[in-house]
This record gives sequence, structure tokens and C-alpha cells, in this order.
Amino acid sequence: MAKPRGNILFDSERCKGCGMCLAVCPEKILYLDENVSNSKGYHPAQISDYSRCTGCCSCALICPDVVITVERLAA
Repeated sequence: MAKPRGNILFDSERCKGCGMCLAVCPEKILYLDENVSNSKGYHPAQISDYSRCTGCCSCALICPDVVITVERLAA
């Protein structure tokens, strides 16, 4: 298994499920969790495979509501 280079944290309660982060993820490891709804009724973004995260921060940069934080991990 590859060592992850980033740790993604979502503020799921503030996520509107717009999907912009999904579109820019180079590894395509983000998804909207259809099994979970926040208090506003949106399906928040989640990550499917932490080991594949490159720590590029594209998801955090594109998020219009600043609900994603990427912690870059040591190589």
C-alpha cells in the first residue's frame, strides 16, 4: 500500500455537496456519500482511499465553502 501524502478533513456539516472537489481530484478518490445527510439535507463529500491522497490540495482550493482541510504529511 502506498503511503499517503495528505490527510483530508471535511466539515461535513457545512458541505453543500456541490461536487467541485470530486471534479478536480487527480486521483478520483472523493465521492458524495449518498448514505449520509447533514442537517441541511446535503450529501457531504468523503474520501474513499486515504492511501492514494497526494496532498495536492486541489479539493481544498476549489471548495467554495472552505469545508476541506488538507494536512500534508511528511514524505
